[in-house]
Amino acid sequence: MHLLARLAVKFVVLVFAAAIAAAAAPGGGGNGKSIARGVRVGDVVLTGLSAQPARERLRRELTQPLVFQLGSQTVRAPAARFRLVADVDGAVRSALGAQPGDSIRLRVEADRAAIDRTLARLAQRFYRPARDATVVGLDATLRPVFGPSAPGRKLDRAAARRTIRNALAAGTRDGIRLRFLRVRPSVTVRDLGAVILIRRGSNSLTLYNGRKVVRTFRVATGQAIYPTPVGRFDLVDKQYNPWWYPPASDWAEGLKPIPPGPGNPLGTRWMGLSAWGVGIHGTPDAASIGYSASHGCIRMYVPDAEWLFDHVEIGTPVFIVSA
Repeated sequence: MHLLARLAVKFVVLVFAAAIAAAAAPGGGGNGKSIARGVRVGDVVLTGLSAQPARERLRRELTQPLVFQLGSQTVRAPAARFRLVADVDGAVRSALGAQPGDSIRLRVEADRAAIDRTLARLAQRFYRPARDATVVGLDATLRPVFGPSAPGRKLDRAAARRTIRNALAAGTRDGIRLRFLRVRPSVTVRDLGAVILIRRGSNSLTLYNGRKVVRTFRVATGQAIYPTPVGRFDLVDKQYNPWWYPPASDWAEGLKPIPPGPGNPLGTRWMGLSAWGVGIHGTPDAASIGYSASHGCIRMYVPDAEWLFDHVEIGTPVFIVSA
């Protein structure tokens, strides 16, 4: 081959190689300008891409589901649910003119109502109510036993809405952590207060505040033929200077109601239990106190009933045992 021909071939090869290198280099020529090394839009790195591939890459990323982290659980939500509108073209134009390593913000708008619907579903799914303290029974020494309270949780919707919008603007799709608010119980053990224990065997009534004995009284309980019921009950009625009405029982047949006053069988205070027709009350028959002498109710000295009336509320638990 002649010398001039060999030189011509070498020149063509060198030009071709240079063209390939220029097309492959970030920011180089080729068929269009490409994005410089390390340039990102949100979380998406677009190194070396020209305009159209960069747009396609961003649009593909926008279709990726949002992955929420709620405590130890992960929830995936389709991006289409949020009706996203993004300025992809503007972001790509900025990326093409950016310097290596620049970060471009992608403007993304999501439908507020769609976000709120998603948050409503998550709030319902992950809501955990607080547990109130309760009186669960008596221990072997006949002292009250309590079930402790426990806090609950609910989704912090306002914070979650901000978190989702920030994640969309940043291009984040994975590990979007949503926080909970603490739900306090309405009733703690300290709030439970009074508990009443009535012992038929010893004809006594003890008022507890929590597990602490406040005061013990002598009382009268039911006769063998009209026994005071055993079990757990609640105080459901309180009456000041009550009327006495004859119950639907054979022993009260033919008797008439008695208004408040010195001869009233209920004394001056009535504390009705959730056991039908049974209550704690004062009595004008002081001699019956300490014995099984009533028709099922719990009788107290009038001053004792008045004191107890002022120290208990509707809903106070009442335990009646045979001991």
